Formats: sequence, structure tokens, C-alpha cells
Amino acid sequence: MNKRAIIKKVIAKLADELEVYFRAALASRTEATHESSKAENKYDTRGLEASYLARGQSKQAAELEAAIVDFTKLTARPFADGEAIGIGALVELEAGGEQSFYFIGPRAGGTEVLHDKKEILVITPQSPLGEQLTGKKQGDELQLNLGGAKQTAKIAKVE
Repeated sequence: MNKRAIIKKVIAKLADELEVYFRAALASRTEATHESSKAENKYDTRGLEASYLARGQSKQAAELEAAIVDFTKLTARPFADGEAIGIGALVELEAGGEQSFYFIGPRAGGTEVLHDKKEILVITPQSPLGEQLTGKKQGDELQLNLGGAKQTAKIAKVE
């Protein structure tokens, strides 16, 4: 698979999410500072709640910006036969007769992209699955702990 194309799709998806968060943060900030949000009594917290929401959305936007920067800097280098899984690896797992694809990214875990009719999930080395895969190699079999259940999986390919 073309990892450079996958990275570009991840960046595009993050940029789309960033645009949504920017608009939402702006709307919340406008709501928080609008004169109609001024407290009418000590129990009226509309303005305060809107400001908390705007702050949270701004923090999420900053996280997305950082993820875009990290993915932009990421090289799409191939992983050699026998090389351990790390950031930048595209991993194909076989478990229970099914294949799943994971891209080990620096951030933005949980982001999904479609490439060559295959769903690819971005995971980080800090995620539960990322921790279990990091350092493993193509051909390794492991007991994955997924959702509290043990499942045998084989690392079919590392690119």
C-alpha cells in the first residue's frame, strides 16, 4: 500500500475536523460573549457554560493542529523484513479469519481512513493495541487483549 497516500488522507481528514472545531469554537465564543448571555442572576450560567465549551473546543483544535504538523513531518519509509513495529508502520493483523489494518501514528489515534477499499485505523504506541504491537515483527503471533477478551492474532504484514 502507498503509505504516503494514507498519510495524506489522514492529514485531510484531520484538516476537515479542524475546520469543524474552529467553527464550533467561534460560535461558542460568540455565544459566551454575547450580551444575551449576561447572567441575569447568580444561577444563570449560560455565558460561563459557553465559555467552557469554547475553551474545550479550542483545546481540541490545537491538538488537531499539532497532529497535522506531526503527520506532515512523518516520512513514509518502508519497514524492512524483520524490523520491529514503530511509528510510521502500516500493520496488517489476521485474527479470527479477518484482516484489519492499522497505521501507527504519532497522534490522532482513532482516526479512520479508507484506502484501496480497506479501512485503516490510526493508533498510537500509547494506545492499548499500540502497546501490544510496538516492538513486534511480521510473522509474530500474539494474544491481544481486546475489550477484555483475549484473542490470538498474527502480524501478517508490516510495511
